[in-house]
Amino acid sequence: MKRIVIVGGVAGGMSVATRLRRLDAEASIVVLERSGHVSYANCGLPYFVGGVIEDETDLLVQTPESLHERFRLDVRVGHEVLRINPRRRSVLVRPLAGGQEYELEYDILVLSPGATAIVPPIPGVERAYALRTVEDAERLSTVVEGSPRSAVVVGGGFIGLEVAENFARRGVGVAIVEAATQVLAPLDPEMASVVTDELLRHGVAVHLANGVESIGENSVTLTSGEVLEAELVVVAIGVRPETTLARDAGLLIGPRGGIAVDGFNQTSDPAIYALGDAAEKMDALDGSATLVPLANVANRHGRLVADHIAGREVRPRTTIGTAIVKVFDLTVAATGWNEKRLTAAGRRAVVIHTHPSSHAGYYPGAVPMSLKLLVDPVTGAILGAQGVGGEGVDKRIDVLATAIRAGLSAVELADLELAYAPPFGSAKDAVNMLGYVAENVLSGLERTVQWHEVDQWRSRGAMLLDVRSRAEFAAGSLPGAHNIPVDELRERRGEIDTPSVVVYCQVGQRGHVAAQLLSHWGYEVANLDGGYATWSRSPAREGLAEALSR
Repeated sequence: MKRIVIVGGVAGGMSVATRLRRLDAEASIVVLERSGHVSYANCGLPYFVGGVIEDETDLLVQTPESLHERFRLDVRVGHEVLRINPRRRSVLVRPLAGGQEYELEYDILVLSPGATAIVPPIPGVERAYALRTVEDAERLSTVVEGSPRSAVVVGGGFIGLEVAENFARRGVGVAIVEAATQVLAPLDPEMASVVTDELLRHGVAVHLANGVESIGENSVTLTSGEVLEAELVVVAIGVRPETTLARDAGLLIGPRGGIAVDGFNQTSDPAIYALGDAAEKMDALDGSATLVPLANVANRHGRLVADHIAGREVRPRTTIGTAIVKVFDLTVAATGWNEKRLTAAGRRAVVIHTHPSSHAGYYPGAVPMSLKLLVDPVTGAILGAQGVGGEGVDKRIDVLATAIRAGLSAVELADLELAYAPPFGSAKDAVNMLGYVAENVLSGLERTVQWHEVDQWRSRGAMLLDVRSRAEFAAGSLPGAHNIPVDELRERRGEIDTPSVVVYCQVGQRGHVAAQLLSHWGYEVANLDGGYATWSRSPAREGLAEALSR
């Protein structure tokens, strides 16, 4: 009887085990999990700490007992694998509750040990908490139930922001400390600024471009010298692949520090597979190695591994890194590459910003969204997308992620037939509108300028022309702009006294109308992409256009 040993019993490991059992009723399947729980919803841990999920058992999708009853799986929690012996095809196991270490032989070994929280060598960091396991959540929840007045969250990524929101929900005063110049690295700066504003609006202090010098008994000292009150400290600066077992066994480690695998998730030893947060993935856009610590990717690769072990025909899976997070009243989502990464790779892109409503504006309850699309200027391929706003962001990013996977061009977004009724969308859906704008730009009908390029045009003598209403202009405008409402443009043409013009409105639509008219008159004209709404949320408002290249 073939024996498959799986190290790690959360998303990836349990996906392998349960799928394999469905394919092979007789194989011996042993799952070894170091913690006390398997198949738990680790993405729900911050919400358990915040009291949104009240019952801990709701996080436990399965237990060792339920898995044995349904699948006859041998699931051993509290069992740590100390060493792999590839030559003997065995692992050395230590029961953490006591008892003798033992050797367990395998025919196939699957490594899904996950990732470990990065803990920087800061004086006093031993007082800080991490949030990776159910046990971590239990400890942190107990502390929060003691009603601490202040907390510092080190790290402004997905987990850090979720923890901060849930602390705030429990009445804890929260500060976020982030070494980068923005929160949420997958976003570009003009999109991330909306998230920062939302955090501030809910009373969360945000310290950007700052680090932690030391952690005291009830305080945190920043590298800037500022001292923050902190009865509670959580470190959430990221994770690194758990590769100790793989390294010690002589398996190949990839360029990103994860376990190197092929398209079927086999390691350099064909009898050993690796998946989940510990293994590298193949990026769908350029084929490079990447790390994507997401549960849905782990589950998908778990099915692939089980099918490959069972001898079924499988197709390699690449990843585009689609992710989403809730930040108070905002939905924040991204897929594919961001502009920062494209710029760093020397890859050109057409950038499109839009600010549609979640559904038809005349139907009550419509809320604003901000969408960003990145497009290859030659092929029209969609390279990435980001969305920030209220309801409706999730489904737009999901459609765009599907379009990337399907190989649709940006222009083809205009052709998608998406479900429409006033409570759910618009007759021209937000995704369709991205396609229309892409078609205008890629075809050469319209030239656009980005928020960080305005100063370049101004330095060449271009006029900044605001075509919004007088009231909108008075409420805030680009420095040095001249205001001619779009409906008055024909009559006031004589006020445009330069051969080149950067035109803008609130979101880009009136700017497009004005740009077409000015172009017809012979001006060199560019429409500010995303309009004042994008510029006003960008680092350009503070004279920091160079933030994009950081």
